[in-house]
Amino acid sequence: MRPEKTLIVSDVREKLKASPYLLIVDFTGMKVPHFETLRTKLSEAGAKISVVRNTFLRIAAQELQMPEMSESLSGQTAMVTGELDICAAAKVLKTFAAEFKKPTVRGGVLDNAALSAAQVAVLADLPSKDVLRATLLGLLQAPASQLVRVLNEPGASLARVLKAKGDSMGGAE
Repeated sequence: MRPEKTLIVSDVREKLKASPYLLIVDFTGMKVPHFETLRTKLSEAGAKISVVRNTFLRIAAQELQMPEMSESLSGQTAMVTGELDICAAAKVLKTFAAEFKKPTVRGGVLDNAALSAAQVAVLADLPSKDVLRATLLGLLQAPASQLVRVLNEPGASLARVLKAKGDSMGGAE
């Protein structure tokens, strides 16, 4: 392989190493302004999109012992990588594709496991990490707040009974 191609494969490999996920996208027929808009939206979600030759991506993935993805690597291919949340990147791709009919997600890899396009669509429908964390925190706090209410209830009940008794005695005078 020529030195410049080796350098490109090395760059792709480093991008794949730095990311916990990879989404493979077919951008055939996309106009440059749309692609730049997609790039901006993905950047806001903590992801990057890079146009890559199928052979370079295939070689880099093999070197990293990633799952086989040959059926996803045909035509014009771009790879989406990031350091944060795969769900956010998948959601951006899904909403963008709904608006412009492109790009098409072909598949991906998450934690060294292959993902189909349908599985990526399911990830796009999941709530964000922040929403999931808030839900989990609410679930964890619920038993503690219920315990505090149960422990306070006898004292509160006694206070209500004494107040009612005091009101009834005060009204009799």
